[in-house]
Amino acid sequence: MSYLTKEKKANIFKEFGGSEQNTGSIEAQIALLTERINGISAHLKENKKDFSTHRGLMHMVGKRKRLLSYLSRTDLTGYRKLIEQLGLRK
Repeated sequence: MSYLTKEKKANIFKEFGGSEQNTGSIEAQIALLTERINGISAHLKENKKDFSTHRGLMHMVGKRKRLLSYLSRTDLTGYRKLIEQLGLRK
């Protein structure tokens, strides 16, 4: 499993949140969750019987879904832009 390093997190926050210090931005939180989900999905493709990690993955997917729902209600153009950048909802 690949873990997110400080540099990788800072890069995600800079790209989606505007600055490295803006860790509370909804867009940055969604991007970070997407990165973690992609890493865990790759892990689960190799380890099909890792049920505790699968449970954590489902928790993260639900959290990302709630954040995306909030973003779509509050800022529809930002939501569409973020979906396009992250490659979600194909």
